[in-house]
Amino acid sequence: MYGTIADFIKEWNRESLLTQKVLAGLTDESLKQKVYPEGRTLGRIAWHFTTNIPDYLGHFGLKMKKVENAVSVPASAKEIAETFKRVSEEASQAIEQQWTDDSLSQLQKAFGREETNAQILMGLIKHIVHHRGQLTILIRQAGLKPFGVYGPPKEDWVNLGVENPPL
Repeated sequence: MYGTIADFIKEWNRESLLTQKVLAGLTDESLKQKVYPEGRTLGRIAWHFTTNIPDYLGHFGLKMKKVENAVSVPASAKEIAETFKRVSEEASQAIEQQWTDDSLSQLQKAFGREETNAQILMGLIKHIVHHRGQLTILIRQAGLKPFGVYGPPKEDWVNLGVENPPL
């Protein structure tokens, strides 16, 4: 858990960078990859967690500019990646400027239960990590090599001297 805003910002920046690397591997064509025929597309999922950041933080009292055209998924993978980068930087600034270390222990109603602001911030990271995991599967289904988030993708194991990577 986060004891200081600086603790959160450190993890936020690390996770944001990993997400940016995943988003950098997308192509415009890959944005159309669906989970299943009636399901959301890779682009819709990436756009959802990007545009959700200001909405989520706003729900808990932080003021941020909302993403314009949040309803319409861009056809450009580059636009999604650039928007995520900008929004994640703005979120970091909003948290640093509007909350203090003492704010982290304050309780709020979150999704039907009492949570500290530190737990709420952790929930935001977990939400993005959850959807980032979905993206890595869809990236592979779209025929692209995913970025190795917490470890290498199967194609990179051989560079580490492992011919038969663990399953």
